[in-house]
Amino acid sequence: MMRNPDISAIALDLGTTSIKATLMDTDGNLCHVIRQDAPAISHHNGYYESDGLAYLATAEQVLKQCLNHTHQKPPLGLCSQRSSFLIWEKSSGDPVIPLISWQDTRGRECCNRLYASTELIQRLAGLRLTPYYFAPKLNILLRENPSWRDKLIQKQWLVGTLDTFLIWRWTRGQHYWVDASMAARTLLMDIHQQQWSRSLCELFEIPLEILPDIRSSTGLNVMLESFGLTLMASVADQSAAYLASVDANLADASTRALVNLGTGGFVIRTFPQESSVSNGYLHTLVYQPVGKLPCFAIEGTLNSIAAVLAPYSIEDCVIEEMADNDIFCLAEPSGLGAPYFRQDYGLYFSQSISLLTQQQIVVLLLEAICFRIARIIEDFHSQLPLAVIYLSGGLSALPCLQYGIGQCVPLPIYCLQQKEASLQGTALLATNDKVHCFQEASRISIIQKSDKLNKKFLAWKEWLDGLLLEETKK
Repeated sequence: MMRNPDISAIALDLGTTSIKATLMDTDGNLCHVIRQDAPAISHHNGYYESDGLAYLATAEQVLKQCLNHTHQKPPLGLCSQRSSFLIWEKSSGDPVIPLISWQDTRGRECCNRLYASTELIQRLAGLRLTPYYFAPKLNILLRENPSWRDKLIQKQWLVGTLDTFLIWRWTRGQHYWVDASMAARTLLMDIHQQQWSRSLCELFEIPLEILPDIRSSTGLNVMLESFGLTLMASVADQSAAYLASVDANLADASTRALVNLGTGGFVIRTFPQESSVSNGYLHTLVYQPVGKLPCFAIEGTLNSIAAVLAPYSIEDCVIEEMADNDIFCLAEPSGLGAPYFRQDYGLYFSQSISLLTQQQIVVLLLEAICFRIARIIEDFHSQLPLAVIYLSGGLSALPCLQYGIGQCVPLPIYCLQQKEASLQGTALLATNDKVHCFQEASRISIIQKSDKLNKKFLAWKEWLDGLLLEETKK
């Protein structure tokens, strides 16, 4: 077996659809990327659940397979899907409920009940009140199962996001905590104080004492005896992807935005903590470096874009096919993400598509993704000028999306060549700033701007504003 003697870190990505691990060499290059499908998620009536023990077993397999490629025990970085969680029995370590995905919407009734507190929640948590987060779902579980509350308060059972569960298992119950970037996506953390908010816990009827401790994202120095590895960093997956685009060096990051196009999509840029976040955008605690001030950002999101494109052949689409008709589209099947957070509009067309070909439909979907991203960038740029936009994630390789975004955004657009952004950002954090790497990126060349696409983008914005305003008045 070939072994690499120059490994600086190992990273594990706990994704929604796949679990991946990689080694990073001393030059910051990723090698031996190991991937396995995550356990299947069953979904019905808004419930999205999978087998927590099967997820744990798959993660262990992926990590061990990656370790087979080195004789060293490099520092480990962990990144995790945000807001997925489970409850487990402390004595056995076995889950007592399925792993509940971030996609799960059972918390909708809770959100409706707390609608009057939306402003307070966003001010403290930096997030909009939606069922995707941890708190609304846990509220429903505790209301439906009153006896669970006492078990959690008495520490017979424990509750936590996916990373908390795995770290607790891998340290044999010695460490029950969550890093600040994951805690910040629960709707229970005061991101300004970087601690659990008693006010938010009371709103959601969740006892503060059942929650894990909050730790920094780096400098963890926790021994995982099962693997002989030292966990040095733990962070949310989208935070890791963003940090990869700036090489974890935020000195010049304020004029950059990252567009990540994967299972979902997001646009993120650093932003001063004291600045207000307007028009529904998320205020994100990117990560909390040990002994330093946290890094904050604002974020716009697109939900489930990979799922809506999955039935179609998208590789053959070209920019010339865009804006060939006057039909507008929204392409987020699980509801519009930030800044709108509208469950009532998922996959939606302004007119009937019964006479359209499959190719024409997929072009409309790609148009909608380009337009949503361009509008988020437009809003960010108006609040604090941007100088450059980076694209990452698997879908960013599509020329149609590259050129479509480039046509609508009057800023330089670059596509990062490293597609495993979350893994790379996580590995860089694990090295504790000992490794830096040049992020190779290719500029998207727009030879000639398309007036046709720009005009449709302007019309799409007017259509969307009118659509949302009309529904709000009802």
